[in-house]
This record gives sequence, C-alpha cells and structure tokens, in this order.
Amino acid sequence: MRTAIELVAANAQRVRSAADLPNEPVPSPCIAICRMDPATEWCQGCFRTLEEIAGWSRMDDAGKRSIWALIEQRLEQQA
Repeated sequence: MRTAIELVAANAQRVRSAADLPNEPVPSPCIAICRMDPATEWCQGCFRTLEEIAGWSRMDDAGKRSIWALIEQRLEQQA
C-alpha cells in the first residue's frame, strides 16, 4: 500500500510532466485523507493549507500548478 507522500509525489510528477500540455486539466491533489496537521497547518493527505484547499476551484491552471510546486517543496521537507 502506498503512503500519502508516495501518492502525492507521483501525482506531482505527473502534473509537472504535463505542464506543457495546455489542454490537460490540472488535477486536484486531494487523495481523500482529510486531516490537518496542527504543526505544519497542511492537510496530511494532500499537503495543502486550508486556504489553498478552499481556493482551489477558483484558481486558474497556473495557480493550481503553483500549488503543486509548493506541495513538492513540502514533500521534500517531510523526507
């Protein structure tokens, strides 16, 4: 069974690889593990903040990709 970190890291790599495909929708990082870590204030499943989660549906693709980049940085901090 893959961990949340492994799942999100694999999805982040797919999003980065598809960045040059303008018609490809940017997927949500949500993996249905919705618990906030009080120390980091990131979701333990998708590594987003509450603000990022709440604003996701209103973001354009560039904004969503920037969140994915932040998620990758956060994943590196967890390693």
